[in-house]
Amino acid sequence: MTITSAAYAEVIAEAITRVGSSQRDAVARAADLLTATLRSGGVIQAFGCGHSEALAMEIAGRAGGLVPTNKIALRDIVLYGGEPAGVLTDPQLERTPSVAHRLYDLAPIKPDDTFVIASNSGVNGAVVEMAQLVKQRGHALIAITSREHSARVDSRHDSGLKLADLADVVLDNGAPYGDAALPYSAGAGIAGAVGAVSSITAALLAQQMVTEVVARLLALGITPPVYLSDNVPGGREHNKELEARYAGRIRRTA
Repeated sequence: MTITSAAYAEVIAEAITRVGSSQRDAVARAADLLTATLRSGGVIQAFGCGHSEALAMEIAGRAGGLVPTNKIALRDIVLYGGEPAGVLTDPQLERTPSVAHRLYDLAPIKPDDTFVIASNSGVNGAVVEMAQLVKQRGHALIAITSREHSARVDSRHDSGLKLADLADVVLDNGAPYGDAALPYSAGAGIAGAVGAVSSITAALLAQQMVTEVVARLLALGITPPVYLSDNVPGGREHNKELEARYAGRIRRTA
């Protein structure tokens, strides 16, 4: 396949169509869990490491998204836990199971919260440990992962489990093994691939879930707590009013 921006656009368009249709039933089940969470006064907790943090950003604190949402990120051990900033340069951090306990304890989590955890591979220690901890504490768990990639790699967690093994609902982001979609050969035995898929399709799945939750709330006669853009007249005031209802339950950081 020729490496061009047009070729990448075609691959992504196909992935969006495929994921958007094949995951419809799973998205509906996930939306049912999230709707029940919001109706009971709970918050949606979103977590991902590396580029999967983009999923948490897609869910928590964006225009057109739900207000009762919270992003959990590795940097929280610095922002809220007092760890030196240098710990974030450790490439093994997301593979360290114990960090999941620290993040959970630092977050404003209540028993009726539901978690959405994203990991393309679904095998690193912090993600699997967080998933285990979430289930042990009685939370519902929605996983966004690549079924293909996860099936082809071993777990890096002592339990041998992967993210998908622990979730109540699994959404397959449709990304290929290695995530990048356009393979190339550069001669002298050098080969690789370019054009990542998972961030785009995970964002699609996140927005599909939000859309379905809002549709369910409207059908129940409930005004959905949805952000407006801060960059439209009245948007900031609207958002601050809604956020005040969840004071102490949601955090907004860069």
